[in-house]
Amino acid sequence: MKSIVVLVSGNGSNLQAIIDACETSIDTGRVTAVFSNKATAYALERAKKAGAAGHFLDPKAFDTRDAFDHELMKQIDEYRPDVIVLAGYMRILSGEFVRHYMGRMINIHPSLLPKYPGLNTYQRAIHAGDEEHGTSVHFVTEQLDGGPVILQAKVPIFDEDNVETLTARVQTQEHKIYPLVVKWMVEDRLEMKNGKAFLDGEQLGIHGYAQE
Repeated sequence: MKSIVVLVSGNGSNLQAIIDACETSIDTGRVTAVFSNKATAYALERAKKAGAAGHFLDPKAFDTRDAFDHELMKQIDEYRPDVIVLAGYMRILSGEFVRHYMGRMINIHPSLLPKYPGLNTYQRAIHAGDEEHGTSVHFVTEQLDGGPVILQAKVPIFDEDNVETLTARVQTQEHKIYPLVVKWMVEDRLEMKNGKAFLDGEQLGIHGYAQE
């Protein structure tokens, strides 16, 4: 059984999608622990209900980001993680942390990477007059939102859309594709080599897996 550790700062809807998938289709892995930098994160309650360990680690208790990340690594490693999942974790990770889990850590970002890295992606897409937006699951590297893309999902942007309606449409897709990529990870079908993502030994393109 593969150990999945999830890092989250807020509500944890993607965490819940992964927990639910572990009970049905991800039969080779389970969420063993959830870590949050926010004591009030509802994700910790989701972990408790799922029987996973929930941990709050207070950034204010550490003098530096590196010190916080070092302690976080120490606690995560107690669960012998096979996969590290960032699910709305709103902290920039130190280089040491990223290197420690390189190839085992994935993130989901609400844009069609490499377009719109960083914050406020929904607002940026609407203001640019884009016809579509979406979400990307990618390996985590030291470049913010710059790791190789594994899988994307696209949604249309309608004239009447605002940030709230577009967010809801994108999150619906996130809850479908993130558990799928986690499943690929626990089945050892995914790997990162030389800065590229590979699925079943085949190199993926800049936008990740695309079924013809």
